[in-house]
Amino acid sequence: MNRPKVIVVAGPPACGKTSVMLHSIKSLQRLQKRVAVVKIDCLATEDDIRYRSVDVPVAVGLSEDICPDHYFVVNLEEMTNWAAAEKAEVLIIETAGLCHRCAPGVDKALAVCVIDCHSSIKIPEKIGPVLDTADIVIVTKGDSVSQAEREVFRSRVRSINSNAEIVEVNGLTGAGCEHLARLFSEKGDSADLVGARLRHPMPTAICSYCMGEMRVGTKYQQGAVYKMDFPEVLCSLK
Repeated sequence: MNRPKVIVVAGPPACGKTSVMLHSIKSLQRLQKRVAVVKIDCLATEDDIRYRSVDVPVAVGLSEDICPDHYFVVNLEEMTNWAAAEKAEVLIIETAGLCHRCAPGVDKALAVCVIDCHSSIKIPEKIGPVLDTADIVIVTKGDSVSQAEREVFRSRVRSINSNAEIVEVNGLTGAGCEHLARLFSEKGDSADLVGARLRHPMPTAICSYCMGEMRVGTKYQQGAVYKMDFPEVLCSLK
């Protein structure tokens, strides 16, 4: 069974991941590439309807009670097997953006980070491994800021990840997606991801609240529990 090239797309919520991928898929189809999509979300999604509108096979995974990126890794082998059965040459996996600490990138897959330059000039420093392990960084909504602000934003991205290809894309018009589709076609290879390694370890998430605890207080907390360090109180309370 031929294996598809896997492209993992991650980034903060509402940064334009789905819109950009829809335009990119149309460009890949013009390049005669067979594409399949897996959408990972938390509780609900309608993005599968949008993806089906461009005539590609779509599977949806809802992580519900666990981190969507942990859910993604647990199901990665099955996702690639499904795409191979669909005879897809390219599998795009869009995973939900939450805490920004997770990095779902895999060493045998193309890692793509989508960020919105309209959200904050400081966002590149805040989203962690999902950006600094990416092969391609897609910057969206640049049309709503000045050229100078776009240059500063690119500089911030470059300071975090000096090796990634930075692509400015308009998710509404699709400007930049032809170039992005060519990068998807040229970068990376088809590969069996069984045995592949994550680019960065997932955060630890095994505590009493993970197991269903709902009571607040130190005496109810077990497992991986990190406590804050507070400044010393300089004056006594009277």
